[in-house]
Amino acid sequence: MTKRNRTLGALVVVLLVVLGCRGGAHAQSRRVSPHETTMATVDGSAMLIEYGRPSMRGRTIFGGLVRYNDVWCPGADEATMLSTSRPLRMGALAVPAGEYSLWILPTESTWTLILNKEAHTFHTNYRGSRDLGRVAMQKQTLSAPVEQLTFAIEPNSSGPGGRLVMTWATMEASVSFLVGE
Repeated sequence: MTKRNRTLGALVVVLLVVLGCRGGAHAQSRRVSPHETTMATVDGSAMLIEYGRPSMRGRTIFGGLVRYNDVWCPGADEATMLSTSRPLRMGALAVPAGEYSLWILPTESTWTLILNKEAHTFHTNYRGSRDLGRVAMQKQTLSAPVEQLTFAIEPNSSGPGGRLVMTWATMEASVSFLVGE
């Protein structure tokens, strides 16, 4: 390969990288739902949740936009992703350190959190064959609606562990966890 061809090849790579980055930024600016990351360190585990934050915009969310008895990805665009640097225990489910996509199976009476090993996927590409497992969620009705889907990682104030909390519309759904289990 000549020096001229190597230089031309390097220029093409640089242009592809620059244009690819601009394309990604442009795509982000076209998104209806902003994207957010929430982080916390709980009992030595660095944890984060990355997700798109859709808004209610006057819509009926649960039982409307989010149908009961269908697996739903709580977020927009890319699937909502949980990362943990240490193993967790959620109910009877052992969660090794790593990255997982989060899915929920809501019914009118109970909600189930699904952790899926396919962490980097689109929010409509649920593949149950890649599930790590499922755990029951605690849910409660809120007195005032939350306009945008919101996640939080809350350390327990009076003991080990914490909980993952999702709020949207008039619903709060959460799951407790212990670290290092």
